[in-house]
Amino acid sequence: MKRRTFVAGLGAALALPALVRGQTSPVIGFLSTRSAADSKRVMAAFVAGLQEAGFTDGGNVAIDYRFAEGKLDRLPELASELVRKPVALLAAVGGASSALAAKAATSSIPIVFVVGSDPVALGLAASLSRPGGNATGMTIISEALGPKRLGLLQQFAPKSRHFVAIVNPNTPEGRRQAADTQSAAQGLRLNLRVLQASNEKEIEAAFATMATDRVDALMVGSDPIFDVHRDKIVALVAVAGVPAIYQFRDFVAAGGLMSYDPDIADAYRKVGVYAGQILKGAKPADLPIQQPTKFNFVINLKTAKAMGLEVPATLLAQADEVIE
Repeated sequence: MKRRTFVAGLGAALALPALVRGQTSPVIGFLSTRSAADSKRVMAAFVAGLQEAGFTDGGNVAIDYRFAEGKLDRLPELASELVRKPVALLAAVGGASSALAAKAATSSIPIVFVVGSDPVALGLAASLSRPGGNATGMTIISEALGPKRLGLLQQFAPKSRHFVAIVNPNTPEGRRQAADTQSAAQGLRLNLRVLQASNEKEIEAAFATMATDRVDALMVGSDPIFDVHRDKIVALVAVAGVPAIYQFRDFVAAGGLMSYDPDIADAYRKVGVYAGQILKGAKPADLPIQQPTKFNFVINLKTAKAMGLEVPATLLAQADEVIE
C-alpha cells in the first residue's frame, strides 16, 4: 500500500467517532428496578420507540439489560457495571431508584428515565422544560394517582369504610403515596390503614395482617416491587376475597379486578424514541421531560364474577377497557 493512501485512510479512520471505531453499533445499558419476567410488555414498547427513531436492537444498536428484581441495593453496582463497559446511553427505568442510581454512577453518559415522582424534586433535572444535565425522560406521576385509585375503589364499594393500602416505604414514590392516600381517605371519610412492604416476605406479612383485620377493599400502591411479585399479589387478593385496584393493566390481565394507569407502555415507547434521538446527537439537557396525556381505567368482569362482586354500572361507564 502506498504511504499516501495509508495516511489518508488512517486520517479518515481517526475522524470517525470512537464509538464507531471500537464497535459496530452503540450499546444502550438498560437498567431496571423490575425483573425481566414482569417487564416484557414495557421492554417491547421501549424497543418499538427505538425503531421509530431508526434503531433496531441487534442491528444498528445493541441493548445490554440489567434487572434488580426489586432489590434496590443492587442498583448502584448494576449501574456501575454498565458505566464501566462503557455504554453510549443509560435507560434507567422502573422508578426513581433506578434513575437515581444511574445519575450517581455517571455525570457524562446520557440517561433517559421512567420515574413515578417529580424528577426536579428528585434532583434529576433543573426543570421539566429544560432538564439541563445529562438526564431526561418521562415521569408517569404514579405517586400522585393514589387518591384517584382510592376514589375509584370507593365507587366500587360505596358502603365500605375499612380500606387498606400497601406501599413500599423505601422508594420516593411509595413514601409520597402513603401521605397523599391518607389525606384522600380523610376527605372521603374512609378508615384507611397503610401497610408497608418492600420485599416478598413483607408482602406476605401485609396480607396476613389483612386476614386478621376487618378489611373491605385494597389499593396496591405504585411500586416496582409489586410488579416483580404481580402474580403472587393477585393470588393473595383472590384468597382475601376483597375488591382491589392496582397500578397497571398487567395486574388486571393477570386476574386482578381493576387498574388505573398512565399507559406505562406508551411511556417506555416515548423514552425509546428519546434514546434514539440522543444517539443521533440530541442533548438530554435540551429534551423536555414528558408527562402522560392518557390514563386507562380497566375492569376485569371475569374476576368480578368469580369473586361474586357486582360492578356498578356507573363505574363500568367510566372504564376505558372491560375484560370479559
